[in-house]
Amino acid sequence: MIKNGTRLQSQVCDTQVIVVRSADSLDDLRAGGAPMIPVGAEGPGADPTLTLDDSLAEGNLMGKRYVDDNGAEVLVTKAGKGTLSIGSTPLALKEAKPLPASD
Repeated sequence: MIKNGTRLQSQVCDTQVIVVRSADSLDDLRAGGAPMIPVGAEGPGADPTLTLDDSLAEGNLMGKRYVDDNGAEVLVTKAGKGTLSIGSTPLALKEAKPLPASD
């Protein structure tokens, strides 16, 4: 299982993330349809057979957190063209919690 604090990078775009909250589902974390690998391993283009999946190319936003239904959460540290997903299911952008009114 991937641990909290693990840094991962895409093999098909510039995306890099840090795992904020781990879950078993992160074992299949992908960006642009290709499995993510630890930062420092072979970078983009390491596997020439991998390409950006057009159906998973909506991109991601730097500084934003993405979550899945199993409680996994990742923070984007470098934005890229690939959509973050678990398998083929895109991760959801975590919405900020509204602050309570101070009446």
